[in-house]
Amino acid sequence: MKCVSISGEKKLVLKEMDEPVSRDGSVVIEVKSCGICGSDIHNWVSGNPVGLVMGHEFAGVVVDPGSRKDLKKGDRVTGLPISPCLKCEACATGDYQYCPETWSKAVGLALTNPGGYAEYTSCRPDMVRKIPGNVSYDAACMVEPTAVSLHAINLADIKIGDKVLIIGAGIIGLMAAEFAKMNGASYVSVLETNKKRGKKAVNYGKVDEYFDATDAKTISNLVAKTGGFDKVIECCGVSAAVSEALMCVKPGGTIILVGVSIDAVSIPSALAVMREIKMQGAIAYRPKEFDECLQLIASKKINVTKYIDDSIKLDQAQEAFERLTNGKDSAVKIIFKP
Repeated sequence: MKCVSISGEKKLVLKEMDEPVSRDGSVVIEVKSCGICGSDIHNWVSGNPVGLVMGHEFAGVVVDPGSRKDLKKGDRVTGLPISPCLKCEACATGDYQYCPETWSKAVGLALTNPGGYAEYTSCRPDMVRKIPGNVSYDAACMVEPTAVSLHAINLADIKIGDKVLIIGAGIIGLMAAEFAKMNGASYVSVLETNKKRGKKAVNYGKVDEYFDATDAKTISNLVAKTGGFDKVIECCGVSAAVSEALMCVKPGGTIILVGVSIDAVSIPSALAVMREIKMQGAIAYRPKEFDECLQLIASKKINVTKYIDDSIKLDQAQEAFERLTNGKDSAVKIIFKP
């Protein structure tokens, strides 16, 4: 089958590899839609690990149901890419994201489990979810990033009337804005370096205002306008963004760190100490949050496909990654149609 893998720093290659087969009862899936994630971009930039077939936001058709007796060939499915042990304390409480084995064999994140940047992929049987009949493949592959945003907002504990700042107008930030509004936030603004993407964020209808992160006066203007934000959702994972979060949150406020950085992040810690800022990391989601997002999409309470800018073939992968990182294109989400 055809697939796309990492071949070096900012380099992807289209190649042939064997189709997956059912292992330990895994479900083999013909990929119909697969999203490009921010974490995939981090791997692409670093060029590691070489040979990785990424793609953990997938949806498709069952080719082999493996050990799932309630599935049959032709069923439409998506799935959680994770691989929890189901034996540790974290798994017992439903916090699979804390399990030390969760990412060891994750779909599209581990060399041993190629993801959806391919014609076929496979997923643990207990992680596979049927797609409701009224949900498209494109919408189904968006469940995974949507669940990441929901988890972050749940951790933020947004209350009615809260002022919320989203740093980074990618798909995670934009869906976080949607959930913040659903939870009663009175004002949601976005801080973004890409002007086209920032302006586009407001047009989606869930963001009240966009502010240019490249303008030296922006932070002081934001603080003067709001008096400081109750909650800040940081979705970039770079030093500048985390520092901006500390400068924009009000004393006693909360910052949720969703963005992931491979490199060390330096911050003005005095701001966090003197103002008693609460900072919490957010990784992935609980299974119930994934399932909740699938139902929200099925019930049309949220529209995730509006964020999809383009659908591409596997041989257009390199161009798509360059487009998403050039800082000038307004694209939020690009999905593969293998």
